[in-house]
Amino acid sequence: MNTPARPPISRYPVPDLAELPADLRERILAVQEKAGFVPNVFLSLAHRPDECRAFLDYHDALMLRPSGLGKGEKEMIVVATSGANRCLYCVVAHGAILRIYEKAPLLADAVAINHHKADLSARQHAMLDFALKVCTDSAAVDEADFAALRAHGFSEEDIWDIGAITAFFGLSNRMANLIGMRPNDEFYLMGRVPRR
Repeated sequence: MNTPARPPISRYPVPDLAELPADLRERILAVQEKAGFVPNVFLSLAHRPDECRAFLDYHDALMLRPSGLGKGEKEMIVVATSGANRCLYCVVAHGAILRIYEKAPLLADAVAINHHKADLSARQHAMLDFALKVCTDSAAVDEADFAALRAHGFSEEDIWDIGAITAFFGLSNRMANLIGMRPNDEFYLMGRVPRR
């Protein structure tokens, strides 16, 4: 039986880690130390180091800043947005992170396909309804959408976070699809079995 060849992680050249500028190499090695592998997004986007730095800096500014949104809720936004944009890389990679943060092995799949079928709070459903509107029809966002989120306790800054994470991952999804970024095999199984 012939096994199909593994596709490359990107349709563009992937730089060797040793060839990258020192700051990017150190950043990637720090991620490898923590995760045990290098997520393909780092190597794929390092094809253009300046853009890679800007991408990672904006990612961290959004995803690591203190917020009224929990880490898991931020990942829910990423997974729902990525599902709407049909981005395999981000659904798989961020689905793994979501499963780990929420300690919920079944959650990410439902959030990616139809968050109304996921076991979420009314607040989280409202958050994802808004994120998906920003994702698919941002011109239609109006004051009623903001009022609906305020009714669930979201602040104006929280609403900015929801919209900004959605918009940033719209860019990420489109770049991943453009370059044919392949998810790391490791992501598929992460968080599938609850830790004891």
